[in-house]
Amino acid sequence: MTMFARLFLILSLAVPPGLVEAADPKEISWETLAPPAAVISNPFENLNDDQMNSLRQILRLEARAERSDDAEAHAEAQALRKQMAMDGLDVDGLFAARRAIMEQREAAASAVNEDLVGTSVRLPGYVLPLEFKDRKVVEFLLVPTVGACIHTPPPPANQIVHVVYPQGIEVNGLFTPVWITGAMVAQSSVQKVGYVDGQAPVSVSYLMRPILVEKYGS
Repeated sequence: MTMFARLFLILSLAVPPGLVEAADPKEISWETLAPPAAVISNPFENLNDDQMNSLRQILRLEARAERSDDAEAHAEAQALRKQMAMDGLDVDGLFAARRAIMEQREAAASAVNEDLVGTSVRLPGYVLPLEFKDRKVVEFLLVPTVGACIHTPPPPANQIVHVVYPQGIEVNGLFTPVWITGAMVAQSSVQKVGYVDGQAPVSVSYLMRPILVEKYGS
C-alpha cells in the first residue's frame, strides 16, 4: 500500500460515522420550526360555562369601575367574586393563571426549535418579496401559506423565515412557491412588508442565507 493510500485510509477512519450523511439537507415541514409545546397547567379546563361567564363579567365590570369610577360596576364585580369564592374558586389566582398562559403562548409563538439551529434543511414555502435587484428577488420572507401577511394576519414569528439570497430568483408576482436549502439560523427581526397603502412590521424568528432557492416542482 502506498503512502498516499495509507493516509487516505487513516483520514477516512477518522471521520465520525454519519458525518457525510449529516451534510445532506434534511427536508422539514413548517410544524418542525416550532419547539415542542411546553406543558402548562390550565385551571380553566375544570370550570363550567357559568363560572367562565362570571370571570368574563368580573373582568369587564372591574375594567369599567376602574375606568369611570363606577360604584355599581364595582359592587356587581364584588358580588360575583363572593359567589365564586363560595364555589371554592380563587378569582385572583385564576386571573394570574390567565396572564401566565397568555405570556406562555406569546413566547411559544416566537421561540425557535433549537434542534434545527445550525442544521442544513430543505423547506418549501411561498415567497413574499422584500427587495429586488435586476428583476430578481434577493431578499424575501418565506411563509407557509398563500396570502400570509398580506391578505391574512402574519403567522407566528417562528413560522416565517427571513431569506437573504444575493444570487436572486425570478418570481411571478407574490407568493411564488419555492424550496429553500441551507442552514437555519435563530435570529429575531422585524421586517417591513409593503402594501398598496403603506407598510406593516412583521416579526420573524429565523434567518437563512440559502445555498439554493429553487421553484417548487422544478
